[in-house]
Amino acid sequence: MNADITPMIVPAEFPELQAIAWNRDVARPIPAEEAFALYERNWRFVDQKRLTMREKLLIQSLADKFGHGVLLTAG
Repeated sequence: MNADITPMIVPAEFPELQAIAWNRDVARPIPAEEAFALYERNWRFVDQKRLTMREKLLIQSLADKFGHGVLLTAG
């Protein structure tokens, strides 16, 4: 699954990522590792009930690649 991950991610394509990337141009692609860091830093603002299956899969792929399978959500 790790090989499938896109190196650049467009926040506007993922509703919750778009919401937590409010301070940047959400149409501009960001590195996958930066997207992972955004999810980790701002998890408390992510409405998990609104996550689409596609976004859940993205988060899991990012966690597998950059977090050794773990998304750190406490903090």
